[in-house]
Amino acid sequence: MSTQETPPGAAPDRSQDIFSEDRSFDSLGLSEPILRAIQGRGFQHPTKIQAELIPIVLRGSDCLGQAKTGTGKTAAFGLPALQLFSKDDALSVLVLVPTRELAIQVAKEIHDFAKFTGHHVVPIYGGQPIPTQVQKLARSPAIIVGTPGRVMDLHERRVLSYDHVRYAVLDEVDRMLDIGFRDDIRRILGSLKRHPQTVFVSATISPEIERLARQYLKDPEKIVTTAASLTVSQVRQSYFRVEHWDKRPLLLHLLKKETPALTLVFCRMKRTVDDVAKYLAHHGIDAHTMHGDMYQTKRDKVMGKLREGGLSVLVASDLAARGLDVDDISHVINYDLPEDPEVYVHRIGRTARVGRNGVAWAFVCPDQGELLTAIESLANIEIPQAHYNDFVPTQIPPDVAARRELETQRKTASMESKSRDLQATKPDAADLTKFPGGLVPTQPPPRRLGGRLGSRRR
Repeated sequence: MSTQETPPGAAPDRSQDIFSEDRSFDSLGLSEPILRAIQGRGFQHPTKIQAELIPIVLRGSDCLGQAKTGTGKTAAFGLPALQLFSKDDALSVLVLVPTRELAIQVAKEIHDFAKFTGHHVVPIYGGQPIPTQVQKLARSPAIIVGTPGRVMDLHERRVLSYDHVRYAVLDEVDRMLDIGFRDDIRRILGSLKRHPQTVFVSATISPEIERLARQYLKDPEKIVTTAASLTVSQVRQSYFRVEHWDKRPLLLHLLKKETPALTLVFCRMKRTVDDVAKYLAHHGIDAHTMHGDMYQTKRDKVMGKLREGGLSVLVASDLAARGLDVDDISHVINYDLPEDPEVYVHRIGRTARVGRNGVAWAFVCPDQGELLTAIESLANIEIPQAHYNDFVPTQIPPDVAARRELETQRKTASMESKSRDLQATKPDAADLTKFPGGLVPTQPPPRRLGGRLGSRRR
């Protein structure tokens, strides 16, 4: 892999691989209020999944769509919902998503596109007080975006009726199945009294998703786009080779040297999230945290500050990786590489929003070469290595040195023990003079005579 003194330059322009540059949004049959909102957000051309999916949904057909992460799937199913149903069509649209962060993200994005249509979009998810969500549902919103568990809960409480649902969307179907929402999905879709127009959207389509589609979709049109991921194409990626104990000093060095505008730092464990944030705060960096153990009210406050530009560094766990939708995020740092390469793509997708370029750095320890290779294989790119000459690695910690020394001693002792055992199993030195030509037999002949010997008994 190539090595660079500093992080690499701007990401290559691969917009032709992502957008349908020969199409415009007004050619898709969208209404004027929606087109105004699209123009206000700076979009010029639809992505390939949007160009294919939107006309199908506007025709009223069911659809099974596959597209990579970061290709604009939310707008592909959200924009038609704003056009097919008026703001007064209460509880007509139901969008199911796997996580509460994604529910917030999808609802916010559809809400932004509804700027001139007046639609109410309500996210419902576990963790937020039920009375709060009941109050929002009392306003009879046209569009509901929710996680399966909370949707079923509110339905059983007779707060959320399925009677008027005419458009149902399953977003991130592959992830919902991975999490274990199979029975919940069947239960919800099976409870819809009349068959609504249904759309499945997924990054991958497995045989199980195909079976689910045959059961709940009526004569669906299938779309499989091969467009490059907007995330991978527009994010400037590089990695730093670093020992485990140097991660925090390197992170501090990057933040102080590069002074990024708004940075997300992703860690695997909640404990690491807290430790890293405390370390940065101790060294003068205003860092905030977000992970699963936080109360929802505190999470909402952090998200509010993030969207308002009131913080510069957010340290988050993977739970937050799918739910952060802030346009001004400039850098994403993978403090810990995820085991799943797709999670890496979701993480770096929090930057490069609305067609902008972004920067993603990954910390790769010496024993994580295979993880890096798997990520490069999924993204179909070679991630260059970057380093700073003015960053001086620290000495190996005494406990690590002692542990490595102990492991070396154990390996040496094991090798010596095996050598002694081998020597013990060897036969004693033979007297070569007692054998013709000095050839000493070491084992019986491969075959023995199988005849019978005569007996002396008569």
